[in-house]
Amino acid sequence: MIQFLIHEKTDTVGVATVDIKEGELAKGLYMDTQENIEMKALQDIPLGHKIALKGHKMENAVLKYGHDIGKVVNEIKKGEHVHIHNLKTRRW
Repeated sequence: MIQFLIHEKTDTVGVATVDIKEGELAKGLYMDTQENIEMKALQDIPLGHKIALKGHKMENAVLKYGHDIGKVVNEIKKGEHVHIHNLKTRRW
C-alpha cells in the first residue's frame, strides 16, 4: 500500500496519503516516474502532511510539486514531519 506520494523526482518532500506512524517503514511513489521508494518515518506524519525525503539544513528550500514552497527554519532530518514548526512559507 502506498502511504505517501511525490509529484516530481526533484521534490524534497512527499505528501502522506494515510497517517504514518513513527518508526514505520513507509512506502511512497514518485508520480512522474512511477518509481517506488521506502523510508523510515522518524516522527508521526498525519494524513496530508509532508515527509522529508532528505535532510534539510537551515535556510534550504523545500521543493513540492516541482516548486520552492518555503525555507527551512529548523533543521529537518530525512523521514521527519515537515510543517509550520520547521518550514516558513514563501508566500509571506
